[in-house]
This record gives sequence, structure tokens and C-alpha cells, in this order.
Amino acid sequence: MSDLACLYVGETTHHRFAPRPHRFRYRVFQLLIDIDRPAQALKGLWTIRLGRFGLFSFTPKDHGDRDSKSLRPWVQARLREAGVAATASGIRLLAFPRVLGFVFNPISVFFIHAADGRLEAVIYEVNNTFGQTHAYVVPARGCAVERHEADKALYVSPFYRVDGGYRFRLTPPGETLDLTIQKHVAGRPDFLATLDLRRRPLTDATLAGLFVGMPLMTLGVVAAIHWEALKLWIKGAPFGARPPGPKAGTSVGRAITPGS
Repeated sequence: MSDLACLYVGETTHHRFAPRPHRFRYRVFQLLIDIDRPAQALKGLWTIRLGRFGLFSFTPKDHGDRDSKSLRPWVQARLREAGVAATASGIRLLAFPRVLGFVFNPISVFFIHAADGRLEAVIYEVNNTFGQTHAYVVPARGCAVERHEADKALYVSPFYRVDGGYRFRLTPPGETLDLTIQKHVAGRPDFLATLDLRRRPLTDATLAGLFVGMPLMTLGVVAAIHWEALKLWIKGAPFGARPPGPKAGTSVGRAITPGS
């Protein structure tokens, strides 16, 4: 087992409040990996490959600019672009791995650390099923629980307009990792998504067990997105067309204090 990577296993929930209430939950697992040393992180494992087809695989080109072998220049460029100061001594990425060559990440999270391990910044990389992506870059306070907010800038679902904003509540990686994302419009919440994960070692035995327990998980994520959308449409939820927009974008968020 490498200290450069581990797994987080748990569940995600999605809860829509209005105008048509809707809720679902399913099990997931994600990979947390040091983006500077992915080869060392995966060394000795046969169930997961770097940039090649396998039972599982991690491919840097699934993130960032979708072109570079190294994600560090993209992360540093996004930090500069957003005006977020960070030494970025260490950068870790939380994301779904490819399963039998397929992956879709509704959201991936980059954790940017100082040399002493303190969390300096976070990048929430949000993707939609139309090939668009947006990086919400926010400074971190180095707290046990980070709280951030950002204006919504990416069309994610035909049932939500590009308005309002997000509030993120994040427990950085440890024995557990928790993320809550609340979308709100005019101060009122209309959607809530959560990740509730527990750390597991990155070993062939663990990955083989997860493959048996959650086969084709990443394909299931996309299937679940469209299945739940169909149920929302049947319920009569308002449906809107995707507005024109860039394929990739970046915006800066804000760290907030509890109770604000």
C-alpha cells in the first residue's frame, strides 16, 4: 500500500427540494492520489493502471485541460488566474477512477497543501454530461471543516438554471472525508448533494472487492443521472435548454465562516 494514494468508500445522496421534491442515494468509491507521483502511487498494483486500460485506471487527461500528462501546471494556472495565493507544495486529487476504461466525474476535488500539510486551497472541478467543465477555485483556512461558497457558473442539469450559488462544507481527507454541496437561489436552498466516505487502503484485494460489490460503478453514475432525470421529468419538473457557454471555465469562490 502506498502513502501517495488511498481509496474512500461510502455513499452519495442527492436531494431536490423544489418545485418537485426528489431524493436518491447510492454507494460509491473514489481514489485520492498525489498528482505529482501517480506512477509511484500505483506501483506494484495489477488491478489499477496509470493511463492504460485495466480493471481500474487513473488517467490525468480525464482532468484539467484534458491534454497534459501532468496536472500540476493546470492547477497552478487556475490558482494564478483566480488570484489565490498558495505554495502548492503538495496536490492531491479526489476522483472516480476509470472502470474498464470508462469514467465520468460529476465533481472532482483538488486539495492544495503547504509544505507543513496545511490546506491552502481547494479546486472543485465540476463537469456536465455535455462535455463542459468549470473549476471553482477557493482559498482554504486550514480548518478541520472548510466552508466555501461560489456563484454557480456551469449548466449542470436541464432542471436547474445557471443562477444562484453553491455552499460547500468539506472535511479534508483523513480517516473520513465528507462533502456537502448546497445549491441556493435568492437565499433559499433548492438542491443538496453529499459525499460520506471512509478511508480504505489502496490494495489489489480492496479494489477487487469493490469491483465485485460495485461493478461498472462509473457507468452506473451516468445511468443514474439520466434515470433520475427521467423520473424528475415524469414528476413534471420544469425543463430548460442548455444556454451557450465555453467548454471550460474558471471562477473564484470564497471561504466563509460558520453561521454566515
